Amino acid sequence: MKILYFMLLALVSTTTIAQQTISGQVTIVNSSEPIPFANVYFPQLEKGTATDVNGNYTIDNLPSGNQKIIISVIGFETLSQTITLPTTNSLNFQLTPSAIEIDEVILSTPFHQLQRDNVMKVEQEKVSELQAKGAVTLSDGITNIAGVESVTTGLSIGKPVIRGLSSNRVLVYAQGVRLENQQYGDEHGLGVNDAGIESIEVIKGPASLLYGSDALGGVLYLNPERYASENESLTDINTRYFTNTQGYSTNFGFKKSANQFKFLIRASQAEHSDYETKNYSVTNTRFREQDLKTGLGFQNTNFKTDFRYNVNLAKIGIPEEIEAQSNARTPLEPFQSLANHILSSKSTWFFNNSSLDVNLGFIYNDRKEFEDHHHEDDHDDDHDDDHDDDHDEDIDLEDEEPALHMKLKTFNYDVKYNLPRLGKFETIVGLQGMHQVNTNYGEELLIPNASTNDIGILATSHIHFETFDVQLGARFDNRNIEINNSINRQFNSFNGAAGVKANILNNVVLRLNLASGFRAPNLSELASDGTHEGTNRYEIGNIDLNNEQNFQSDLAVEYANQHFEVFANGFYNHINNYIFLSPSGETIDETPVFNYLQSNARLYGGEFGLHLHPHPLDWLHMESSFETVTGQLENNEYLPLIPANSWTNTLRIEFENNTFKKSYAFVRLRSTFAQNNVSAFETNTPNYNLLSAGLGTTVTLFNNPLSLSISGTNLTDTVYINHLSRLKPEGIANMGRNISFGLSYIL
Repeated sequence: MKILYFMLLALVSTTTIAQQTISGQVTIVNSSEPIPFANVYFPQLEKGTATDVNGNYTIDNLPSGNQKIIISVIGFETLSQTITLPTTNSLNFQLTPSAIEIDEVILSTPFHQLQRDNVMKVEQEKVSELQAKGAVTLSDGITNIAGVESVTTGLSIGKPVIRGLSSNRVLVYAQGVRLENQQYGDEHGLGVNDAGIESIEVIKGPASLLYGSDALGGVLYLNPERYASENESLTDINTRYFTNTQGYSTNFGFKKSANQFKFLIRASQAEHSDYETKNYSVTNTRFREQDLKTGLGFQNTNFKTDFRYNVNLAKIGIPEEIEAQSNARTPLEPFQSLANHILSSKSTWFFNNSSLDVNLGFIYNDRKEFEDHHHEDDHDDDHDDDHDDDHDEDIDLEDEEPALHMKLKTFNYDVKYNLPRLGKFETIVGLQGMHQVNTNYGEELLIPNASTNDIGILATSHIHFETFDVQLGARFDNRNIEINNSINRQFNSFNGAAGVKANILNNVVLRLNLASGFRAPNLSELASDGTHEGTNRYEIGNIDLNNEQNFQSDLAVEYANQHFEVFANGFYNHINNYIFLSPSGETIDETPVFNYLQSNARLYGGEFGLHLHPHPLDWLHMESSFETVTGQLENNEYLPLIPANSWTNTLRIEFENNTFKKSYAFVRLRSTFAQNNVSAFETNTPNYNLLSAGLGTTVTLFNNPLSLSISGTNLTDTVYINHLSRLKPEGIANMGRNISFGLSYIL
């Protein structure tokens, strides 16, 4: 593999490509009226500009060959075309006025298609929009995306759930590389702060073709913030305050781009005390988090690269029961102390009509857990509100040894070659792999020392026809797991995917996707042998477990015109050898024993909704969506941790004038239905309604934009328990009323 990689480097280092420049004008269709400040962007090159007041643009340092170009601006339909360079002609574009919001480029799927051109339906949300809806953390924000929920332990710990599947069945990508941080644990959160993340994309359904094992249920793809435009610099500060937790989140960023080099840095800090319900504070849901993200990019005519580094440090309380009420922000025992490092590089070499992508990543997850038996007598007076007690407790814990201490080191690589386009065919072939080592240092042992090696090869093609598009692909994977240098397991899987997107009627788009996926058993399922804290279970692994293998069909129908949009997305997911826990009837140390078993399972459901924006009242938006999923074993028993059905209705207005720019206001009612389809070890969850609202605007202060926002969640202070809350068995309610205030200023 190393020899192949260096051969490729040697090859591309000797390749020279002539520098190309394009220029032209963007105007309104059927007229010569220019469109100022339109974005002209090459998504694969990550290079672009904006038109001037006369609609003119110029972009230089472009490679030869076929390149996809996208022109977008608010109020017009986004235009996507493939152009061939070099060209001696001016490239002029005409845009059609439209009340439909701007189409975004989808990065988590190949070929960098616009959402409307994508064969696979992908949900995308900007993090700023999730924050505007009152999201406190990233894991809280993703629950606002259709088909996505979160398994939570308090406010700070959340794991994404996509259509009823979570943990190692959902893969998270950050900075273009797969995030590895012991996903098997329900109490192991994302370990990523939302500062410095521009948008989130969600692939719902098996994405093993693109990403391999652990993408059986879908992918959560976190897009980092972009660099500043060429020859520009930008400094900004952002802060939010939350009344419920008396907490704050603040970050500061600086980025600068020259002709070839780009740089950015963003530092953030967040602190929260215990969250409050209508009747009590939930003890030890407090947490502290520091996060640093930095990037260095370089780009010339035929090569671009992007180095990113992120370190996330967090102390997170693990709630157990309601105890003394406090506004302190330092976690009590038990708590987690986490250090998560992500180092990544994304490089692309451009040839005539083809390109080579090489993504490399190193993830270092240092996880420590401290239990309360270490300091049984030290917390009698630790529930005061002042920060001096917080500081004293920090000093006490510095000398304490963790009960659980694991280090997970992961190196992964992703090499893809974009072949020259042949007529209607765009084709990608790729090689992906991972080397991972888990090592224990604490007195407790949840999973053994082990090493994991993955390698996968893939090929996928996008075929363009006049009224429809087809995407096909196949992949083979091998995973080797070596446990304690004595046990070795091999897992192999062959998977394929086929999809079609067709314009079947005027303004009606149909997407049909059929795909298989797989997941190799994780270390906990194969080799655990001990008490899993917080679950009151003694778990025993099964070294003979086989791959989970699934096949999912997904049908999406969408209709859109200038007045409204309506969609219906349905899916059926059949999983062979689904792995689950079952009690054996025995006890060890007075703790019930649970074994890992396998059986076939099925999940089905979908998302349905409409969006009304009547023209010329295009500032008015009325949105309604319904989500449902059902999961069962083949004996018709229900699967655990399946989200309850929900119905969300939103009234939103957007307006802009010379004083108040990008202003908005919304009212939202989310109705969650009772969840009575529960596994044998779960309790039912009653229905509840949550009302939220918010408004925001951007004004000019000292010639710079200042954005202000206020939002409220659970405004009626409803006492409720989400079905995916791990505090549900103790009868502990979710967070009550919360008002958040946001400020963002660009210097």
